[in-house]
Amino acid sequence: RHLVAEMDNYSPVPFVMEFAQDFLALYESLPFLQPLKRFVRKRGLAFCRRFMAAEDLQTNYIDIGPVNKVLNMVAAFHVGNKDVSIPTVQNHMMRVADFLWIAEDGMKMQGYNGSQCWDTSFAIQAIAECDLMDEFPELSTKVWTYLEKAQILSTKASQSSPAYEYESIENRDRFYRHVSKGGWPFSTSAHGWPISDCTGEGLKGVIVLMKSAKVREGIKDGQLSDIGESRLQDAVNVILTLQNEDGGWATYENNRGFGWYEQLNPSEVFGDIMIDYSYAECSMASLTALAAFHELYPTFRTDEIKYSIKLGQDFFESIQRPDGSWYGSWACCFCYGCWFGIEGLVRSGQSPSSPAIKKCSEFLLSKQRDNGGWGEDFTSCYDKDYAENGMDSYGDSGSGVVNTAWALLALSEAKCNDVDAIRRGVKYLVKRQLPCGDWPQEGIAGVFNRACGITYTAYRNVFPIWALGRCHEVYGEKLDN
Repeated sequence: RHLVAEMDNYSPVPFVMEFAQDFLALYESLPFLQPLKRFVRKRGLAFCRRFMAAEDLQTNYIDIGPVNKVLNMVAAFHVGNKDVSIPTVQNHMMRVADFLWIAEDGMKMQGYNGSQCWDTSFAIQAIAECDLMDEFPELSTKVWTYLEKAQILSTKASQSSPAYEYESIENRDRFYRHVSKGGWPFSTSAHGWPISDCTGEGLKGVIVLMKSAKVREGIKDGQLSDIGESRLQDAVNVILTLQNEDGGWATYENNRGFGWYEQLNPSEVFGDIMIDYSYAECSMASLTALAAFHELYPTFRTDEIKYSIKLGQDFFESIQRPDGSWYGSWACCFCYGCWFGIEGLVRSGQSPSSPAIKKCSEFLLSKQRDNGGWGEDFTSCYDKDYAENGMDSYGDSGSGVVNTAWALLALSEAKCNDVDAIRRGVKYLVKRQLPCGDWPQEGIAGVFNRACGITYTAYRNVFPIWALGRCHEVYGEKLDN
């Protein structure tokens, strides 16, 4: 029961959990307890079925991820007397394809039903900062249409679905769900789970698109659906309610428990998974979204937003590591965390010359490689230590385009005075661009729970474009010298 290969035993199961597993195994083996087990199991399974059915309806049978998707589908099949023709099983089967992905080496089951909203929100902010929105007007209007439809439970179509019934206070309390209306998802509106950072990046994407002449014209002519101020306020409400007591933001919900819950972690491969912790990335996205919204609409929940921003700034400074870096929990790793840390502080009002930002800049400059780039890989997340040679196998002489882009985004936001370092980084990105305009796919850029990699194929293009545009805006002709 407790035999695990050492290489897989990243987060050893605590003694408390091992004891509980052994005790339950003993409980299951005692025949004289059979009547009690039947009584308890019947009620326990009924409780589980109610929550599974609610999750199915709240997510249009996609479910939060592929693991409980399969479990819920099998449960629906079992409850339906193993009849594949009943509506619940049919609805589940139609959503299986959402998780399938054809990769270079065959078909795979994704860890989510995509990252559409997340990638799109980043991409449009990159294009906007490069001042290219009106150069590609069709792109801008398409992204606006997508983000308008993707906002959770905010369109007529989504509000006519069964999922909307679960937005009532009674149902949210019953099924322990946070408020959803107004948030943006990681993937699609149908998925139904709002996330703090996805809501923040989605809101910022909408705000930059509001500056597009083509989008404004489309709204005025009625060709585009408007995202009114009330819908932006809904998004802000979601973000404000997701802030934790420590000033940071977690992912799907507030921190509802205590650290000792990790004593009940049954997984050997994932660490710190029993409660939703505050993360640098979620906090930056939420913090900067509040700041951007407040700049446009300074009279809405003014004091609460200002107080929230102040708490967020304090949180960022409290989690900065002694070497000046921030740990990135959702990508590889310190370059990513440093970008979020610096941008979160600067965009929320802190001076680029502040000690926290200067210290982080010094950390990044110390990691620049001889070829001008930056590089680390998945082992940075796993070991919580910068992987100096992490991109030796999957990058270019130890550097990677995505890590380099994150480092340049951070340093240029911090108004770094080392123009030569910026110039060398820019030249590295330019050199690595392929003749078709693409950048090469290198090592895995994303991660979750410290031990599972995520492939984000859009990152290799979105972030280099963004970094080059920002560096050009900040440093201009200095880069040509």
